[in-house]
Amino acid sequence: MRVLSVVVIAFLALAQSSAQPTVQKLPNEIFRTIKKEKDADTIPWKWKRGGLVNANLNQGSLSNWAAGGDNFSMAINVYTNYFIYYKKDRHTWDNNFDFNFGLLQSTSLGTRKNDDRIDALSKYGYKVDSSRNFYLTGLASFRSQLFDGNTYSGDQRTLASTFLSPAYVLFSVGMDYKPRPDFSIFLSPITNRTTFVLNDELSNKGAYGVDSGKHVQNELGAFASLNYTKAIGKNIVYKGRLDAFSNYLNRPKNIDIFMTNYFSFKINRFLSATYNLDIIYDDDVKIFGTNKNAPRTQLKSLIGIGFLMRFPGVLVRRSV
Repeated sequence: MRVLSVVVIAFLALAQSSAQPTVQKLPNEIFRTIKKEKDADTIPWKWKRGGLVNANLNQGSLSNWAAGGDNFSMAINVYTNYFIYYKKDRHTWDNNFDFNFGLLQSTSLGTRKNDDRIDALSKYGYKVDSSRNFYLTGLASFRSQLFDGNTYSGDQRTLASTFLSPAYVLFSVGMDYKPRPDFSIFLSPITNRTTFVLNDELSNKGAYGVDSGKHVQNELGAFASLNYTKAIGKNIVYKGRLDAFSNYLNRPKNIDIFMTNYFSFKINRFLSATYNLDIIYDDDVKIFGTNKNAPRTQLKSLIGIGFLMRFPGVLVRRSV
């Protein structure tokens, strides 16, 4: 957990630094008022939507290379994000969808998956005081993957995950603090998290905390979520999310962590360098260690240069 603690502290420090004045405006600032211009419609917007597609390709080949290595290797990674935001009076409704997928192919290893994640989140809030930034909020999220994932030991492979195995569905009610458009803290003392393992092979193993032979596990606990976006420099944007869950009924001190970090370094209009760092600690995922029965901090790090296309943000103003 030492690595996890360092990264979490760094995340909070980065968020705190954004409180200082800066001449750079966030490129994805959403909650703003349309500036009044002559003969222009000054009615504030009601909906906003947008997103991006980022595809990175890495390829290498060797021929008569004395130092050795794979004759051919190629990796492709795709990240897609789409959001829809709503704001009217004291009401807000944030919807966000992320999809990550990657394949690695090499002469010695064949084709393997190196990334696969579906992540959808919807959050509705009602501002409890017009002069403050606190929202009474309901939150729902879904996280899973699309394709089979395996672990490898020599020439042997073992199924580790597949579609809806696992899948995490979370419903939560709490308070959301949104002091700025780029930063929010959601805290909930009442959260239900359901883990699905629909694959019979994984279910029979009791994978992901589900009882052996069962397909569903319900947990009641406390939940916290931090979301942060910042333009670090002229062409550098950071987007991060940190979720923490504590199960009231089973070892509440063993907090489950899910953290995702995305850095985009813009090269030109369509090219960018990206860095992704995902960190997971789940006390119920006990497939590590000497006897393959212990939890561990999971890390996934990906670097790439490739194509970047943004969906234009669209404002839909209120009808008169």
